[in-house]
Amino acid sequence: MSQESGPKFVLALERVPEAPVEKTWRCWAEPKLLKKWICPKPWFASDLKLDLQPRGEASVVINGPAGERFPDAGVVLAVEPRRCVVTTDAFRSGWIPGGRAFMEAETCFLPAGGNRCCNVARAMHRDEVARTEHEQMGLREGRGKAADQLEALARTL
Repeated sequence: MSQESGPKFVLALERVPEAPVEKTWRCWAEPKLLKKWICPKPWFASDLKLDLQPRGEASVVINGPAGERFPDAGVVLAVEPRRCVVTTDAFRSGWIPGGRAFMEAETCFLPAGGNRCCNVARAMHRDEVARTEHEQMGLREGRGKAADQLEALARTL
């Protein structure tokens, strides 16, 4: 994950897994598959809801090995199937304000030739403080491990 040129509040991760767009998309878009890779092990996801349409619910509880529980709820802002998904935690299902808005997340899936997909994930934070907080939570390491898990799962489909 690296800071992109441009706004200082954006963190990005670009990976080119050995899996085509269709399989990578399935791992991201199907909740049953998403639960298998979204958290770096031994962490795990539960209570996952993903309605991939504008205004659809996007929520999950991230669970830690020592019993930690971190709920994360938001909505889908935009979807281009097999191409891009944008979510935000600024709202909850039903367009209810989410309180302290933390970020918007954009995940894109681009053909990279052969049996590969360029997967670009951007976390766009409201300010430098939120970006730094997200980094200190282990975003770089955790998302890297999750991306490895995504690639491994996609290769099994």
